[in-house]
Amino acid sequence: MKNKYLIAIILFGVIITIFGALIKIMHFQFGIITGNLLLSIGMLAEVLGIILLIIKLTTNKNNNFLNK
Repeated sequence: MKNKYLIAIILFGVIITIFGALIKIMHFQFGIITGNLLLSIGMLAEVLGIILLIIKLTTNKNNNFLNK
């Protein structure tokens, strides 16, 4: 998996988390979609993306992602 896809997963999680916080603050509910659900999905996406990025950076020997 390329680094740009991992960063996209992390940014998707950040966007969902921010949107979930906004919905939670304003006490909105769209059917089963609540602020708690969006916060959980966003944080899980962020954690998954960060774990995959750490694994990729530590296992790939000729990766110069941080040196560019």
